[in-house]
Amino acid sequence: MSRSPVSHKGENGKVAIIGGSRWIHGAPLLSALAAESSGADLLYLFVPPCHEEVAKHTSLNFQVRTFEEDALTERDIAPILELLASMDCAVIGPGLDRTPETLRAIAHLIGGALCPLVLDASALQPETPDAVTEKAAVLTPHLGELERMGIPENGLMQAAVNHGVTILLKGPVDRIAAPDGTLTDSRGGTAGLTVGGTGDALSGLIAGLIAQGEALPRSAIRASTIIKKAAEHLSAQGQSVFTAREVIEMIPLLMRE
Repeated sequence: MSRSPVSHKGENGKVAIIGGSRWIHGAPLLSALAAESSGADLLYLFVPPCHEEVAKHTSLNFQVRTFEEDALTERDIAPILELLASMDCAVIGPGLDRTPETLRAIAHLIGGALCPLVLDASALQPETPDAVTEKAAVLTPHLGELERMGIPENGLMQAAVNHGVTILLKGPVDRIAAPDGTLTDSRGGTAGLTVGGTGDALSGLIAGLIAQGEALPRSAIRASTIIKKAAEHLSAQGQSVFTAREVIEMIPLLMRE
């Protein structure tokens, strides 16, 4: 993406990632790595304290803060919302618990956040569509999460219009429904994308593009295309099996193309 030659640190995107739980550390880190690979200037993570050190060692560019406990709780809401007030985009959901307390905290964060949001995994609950109505938000469900939100597959476009959000339904063919009623199919990729973490990478890449000024629906379409093309490139190199981190490492090359 083009940058102003006189821009300063942080003016090309500030992204926050809120995720992780006692048993899941990789999901928010993969989201953050993808946002970093998109070219975003600054990355901020809120993760459980038990994952603080691995987060710091994952990238020297990550500014790591921690929850009060090993799961997101309502005590974390105020400091996270304070951070989000200065962000260009935030990812909420990767690796978070689904306990009642954590789900309440997620709902408060969604309701109180002022920056654009990318919501995935545990942030996709039955009440999420109403909570994000008319907010700048991209939802990234797979089919099961779409059903959990009470949205039928054939109602994808209508839900995006009704709630004024972008919905990216992940699958062999990604379907991106925009608030203006357009529906875009993103094809390609390989079966290697079933490996864990590629959805986390997708959410982070979308957030990174949004933070750098791209419109939400275009960010979703472009991120889907890049992730799928990364799988195709790796497959062409003889890698039918690969990791989410290898997919992320392809992002800068594909963005240049």
